[in-house]
Amino acid sequence: MMTHNEMIKQMLQNPSVKAEYDALEMEFALFDELLQARHRAGLTQAEVAERMAAKTPAVAQLESSGSGNKHFPSIAAVIKYANAVNCRLDIKLIPH
Repeated sequence: MMTHNEMIKQMLQNPSVKAEYDALEMEFALFDELLQARHRAGLTQAEVAERMAAKTPAVAQLESSGSGNKHFPSIAAVIKYANAVNCRLDIKLIPH
């Protein structure tokens, strides 16, 4: 049986799958950052929601917005999330 990483490596050999995956790279990076920040803060989704004056499902949606959903979080929502996990949002445009 293949591991998850082995399966991904095999799927990414398909050029069309790789192109779609690469197109989502920035979104994956954002959602990875959100999860890492929450884990570093030692908080649950419910605790972050409480700090944001939101409901837990809203935090769950924010953390998974890139997983095939059409919704992408607003910068205001990401700033609220960042504040809730004791972080600040830092946006940079980096030349290719």
